[in-house]
Amino acid sequence: MDVRTALKQGLAQLREARVPSFTLAAELLLLHVLGRDRTWLYAHPEEQLSSGDADRYFALIARRANGEPTQHLTGKQEFWGLEFEVTPDVLIPRPETEHLIEVALDRLAVRELRAGRKQALTGEGLQIADIGTGSGCIAIALAKELRHAAIFATDISSAALAIASRNATRHNVADRVRFLECNLLDSFTARSPASAGPSVVGAQHAAPLLGNTASGTELGSRITEHGSRFLDLIASNPPYIGRREAAMLMREVRDHEPEVALYGGEEGYELYAGLIAQSAANLKPGGILVLELGHNSHPAIQPLLDSSQWANIGVTNDLAGIPRVLAAERL
Repeated sequence: MDVRTALKQGLAQLREARVPSFTLAAELLLLHVLGRDRTWLYAHPEEQLSSGDADRYFALIARRANGEPTQHLTGKQEFWGLEFEVTPDVLIPRPETEHLIEVALDRLAVRELRAGRKQALTGEGLQIADIGTGSGCIAIALAKELRHAAIFATDISSAALAIASRNATRHNVADRVRFLECNLLDSFTARSPASAGPSVVGAQHAAPLLGNTASGTELGSRITEHGSRFLDLIASNPPYIGRREAAMLMREVRDHEPEVALYGGEEGYELYAGLIAQSAANLKPGGILVLELGHNSHPAIQPLLDSSQWANIGVTNDLAGIPRVLAAERL
């Protein structure tokens, strides 16, 4: 069987199974099996496939037709021009999340402009947290753009943190991204002197098996040096799908992506109140909070940004016109 025939047959099977973007899926799976790029694929349509490659390709086509995401079958997804390892333990990075990176960088640049500093934003002196990091795509994209920033990334899932850690190593930012296993910003909350003696951050939350994991001592020293409000930027794409919407999700999402990364409660926006309150407690004056929103959650979340604590509140729509990113500055 040649490349052209294999691609046509794979495409036809996915189309019959009503797989979204079936042409792209058929191409990506064939490229994955052959270890080639798209240019080669269309320049060599008569190249013969080995029987082993053909078997592997059509096995993947069958799995995709049954609902497994293409990214889980290839083990990768591009985000911000970077390739990330993905597995069923992490949310697959979405293109709309790139708006969160854009807004974060824009807000930091505007802050520098208002302060009269140079516009070459390198991240020097910045301390950033990515909450619910998953594959690490947000933390790593920010680390690539802000090469002198120190970045913390939290997740409740140790399996997700292991993948994020590998992605940080792959993109050569493992020395600047520290991973913590905790819920939201729990590991950033210093124990009170009365109950815990010296100010220490919950070392028990630190994921113990990761090579680039922040320790409670490291966080505690930063709080001691800077006070509890030591972060310049908090960015988060938290779980924001309502469990009541589960039946309406695509099967690729509902059946194959981790529930802990999908569902934010019955309505979908229940996690935001705690996240915003913890962000207010950990951001410096003038610090920036940037949140990704669900498709219908903006009306419920914007009122949580109380005017006594937050200023310069703004929302950015995605390419479909949906309010996708909410940003604010800590007073």
